Amino acid sequence: MSSSATPLKLYLAGPEVFLPDARAILDAKAALTRTYGFEPICPGDLVIPPAPTKHQFGLNISEVDEGFMNAADGVIANLTPFRGIAADPGTVFELGYMCGAGKRVACYTNVAASHYDRSVGFYNGKVHIADDGRKRAPDGTMLEDFEMIENLMLHGGVTRRGGPVAVHDAAPDRLWTDLTGFEQCLKALAEGK
Repeated sequence: MSSSATPLKLYLAGPEVFLPDARAILDAKAALTRTYGFEPICPGDLVIPPAPTKHQFGLNISEVDEGFMNAADGVIANLTPFRGIAADPGTVFELGYMCGAGKRVACYTNVAASHYDRSVGFYNGKVHIADDGRKRAPDGTMLEDFEMIENLMLHGGVTRRGGPVAVHDAAPDRLWTDLTGFEQCLKALAEGK
């Protein structure tokens, strides 16, 4: 990317906005994004119009976030499991939104265990092969086993669009501050992948 070119704008999706040190983490991600020649768009940089109700305030946040995504050229989505075995649902929406908009997509996780392995852990290993040949949990639901970091639509959506899927096994106390996988996405996008 030449110095005279307008830098690509990357929306930095993830659950970091919910963390107690959100500003520090978002600032570190934004600085690293600039290092690779991109312009970061952080959902934590919202200026939300006042609203008469909590519900309307939530709708205002959603509208501003969608405006950010519309202004971006691509997204890097943090799919590290949040509050359970899967990615933050807001981040999942944002990644799907950007895939649907035909923008550049990349994702990473700081947990190396696959979606399947995390699902098995959720059921304490009590998974069996059913008569139909599928892996099922005690409640009868089928488990996806495709060696992917998340639900096949997320991992597959990024891969099919040529985007990087970075997997890094961060220390448990650094799940949200370890930027190794995030930087792998930046490197791949900077190289045109």
